[in-house]
Amino acid sequence: MYYVNREQIEKRLLSLPQTIEAMRLVAAEWEGSLLQGLAQERALHLALEAVTDIGSYLIDGFIMRDAGSYEDIIDIIHGESVIDDKLHEQMRQLVRLRRPLVQDYYEWNRAALHPLTMELPAALERFGDRVNRYLLSELA
Repeated sequence: MYYVNREQIEKRLLSLPQTIEAMRLVAAEWEGSLLQGLAQERALHLALEAVTDIGSYLIDGFIMRDAGSYEDIIDIIHGESVIDDKLHEQMRQLVRLRRPLVQDYYEWNRAALHPLTMELPAALERFGDRVNRYLLSELA
């Protein structure tokens, strides 16, 4: 029997709609202001943290192989059929932003709209759906 921390997964899934809304608003109203740049930066950061947290809870709960990196978390949940090929690539692009956002933030171009800001809202919605479907099928 698996112990999957559904409560923590659910908390993170419930945080995604606000992040998605923020990305959509930033993309729709983009003018390159400092405030928009910082909002975009934070939304991307929140998205990648939620995705990797959820992936980690799935890996731990279903006793999947250990992840050695953030990208590995995405590869593992893809290998376990939590996410499909397209979502796998989008989530890998997202987690590759962790270093620039968290460690090299002083070099981040806040005046530019990052391409993922426009692509991620739909991808994050699909991610949430896929995680929920996976949980239902594995825990039913």
